[in-house]
Amino acid sequence: MARYTGPKNRISRREGVNLGLKSGLGVKLERRLKVVPGQHGRRGKKKTSEYGLQLREKQKLKAIYGVLEKQFRKYFSMAKKTKSATGATLLEILERRLDNAVYRLGFANTRAAARQAVSHSHVYINGKKNNIPSTIICKDDVISIDNKWMNNPDVKKMLEDKSIILPDWLERKAAVGKVVKLPIRGELDLDVNEQLIVEFYSR
Repeated sequence: MARYTGPKNRISRREGVNLGLKSGLGVKLERRLKVVPGQHGRRGKKKTSEYGLQLREKQKLKAIYGVLEKQFRKYFSMAKKTKSATGATLLEILERRLDNAVYRLGFANTRAAARQAVSHSHVYINGKKNNIPSTIICKDDVISIDNKWMNNPDVKKMLEDKSIILPDWLERKAAVGKVVKLPIRGELDLDVNEQLIVEFYSR
């Protein structure tokens, strides 16, 4: 299945929440979130089935991290093999993707931009160039960006912005970040009901 390349706001409207897929969004999107995509939006309110709720939650999480179904199933299988809660572990694995870490560190204003930075070989892990966005990072890994990406106007602005708050599992000095610990579910600012996703794959 090919990656969706259409309007990013359409995905957020489909799920009814701002998924952070596009930077610089204001009140305009917030007003439109209650109207699903389509010429006239949804006419009337139909009760969503249990399966429908589970499916939408899965699609929402996939959209947030920009992951395709095959890879998402792989992450779910990895989470299921651990002794920890499957849903929480799934979110923690997704959070440890390199492209997400680049985004969380403020080296890109969206996960899609972070994925592009990694794919175009602008990102290093422990001093070695890495162009695989799905790389799972580990504790004590050092993540940095090259001068070309650092001089991107949007990135430059973000690096100078002192108001950006990093998650507890990351720290950053200038254009160098470090994984000080692994992320845990309780610290993730994700409006996702992971139990619904577990139930979807357990059907």
